[in-house]
Amino acid sequence: MPEPWKIISEIHEASYKVLDVTSVKAISPRTNKSYDFVVLKSNPWVNIIPITNEGDVVMIRQYRHGIKEITLEIPGGLVESKDDPKQAALRELKEETGYYSDEVYSLGYVHPNPAIFNNVCHTFLALNVKTVSNQEQDEKEDIEVIKVPLKQVPTLIMEGKITHALVVVAFYRLFLEASHLIKPFFLFG
Repeated sequence: MPEPWKIISEIHEASYKVLDVTSVKAISPRTNKSYDFVVLKSNPWVNIIPITNEGDVVMIRQYRHGIKEITLEIPGGLVESKDDPKQAALRELKEETGYYSDEVYSLGYVHPNPAIFNNVCHTFLALNVKTVSNQEQDEKEDIEVIKVPLKQVPTLIMEGKITHALVVVAFYRLFLEASHLIKPFFLFG
């Protein structure tokens, strides 16, 4: 059975807007040797699946520098120090799309990549979303808002049109753990 490693040192290397880079030296309980690791420390992240009364998911398209491509995603972002995860998810929804809802459910959280990240990503479901304002993009964002029928999401994932891992996990949790909340969208239309 694996055991926790003994941390010898943690050295803060650099800070960026969304994360801090830390060098960690730790001793393996199995080999008793020390090894160096890099840990990326970040505030929690959030994403939110916004669904209209008509059964459409309000999604976004944006360019992602890591893969140098435009992706199809759900709204999301960083939990700022003034926010709790639900507030952050609703803030990101409104800023990125102009939509909002008072009917919000937690779908839990996941560890985005526990090998190198220390944080979690909380996922929320927002039902009966409505347009309440224009988008409030920051200067580094260029986001297109589109509506996709919820029924099409599994096909978009299978065809590789939705590839962002945290978005795929969000829909996985929605379909497996909260299907009772979305069943009406599959019965009609």
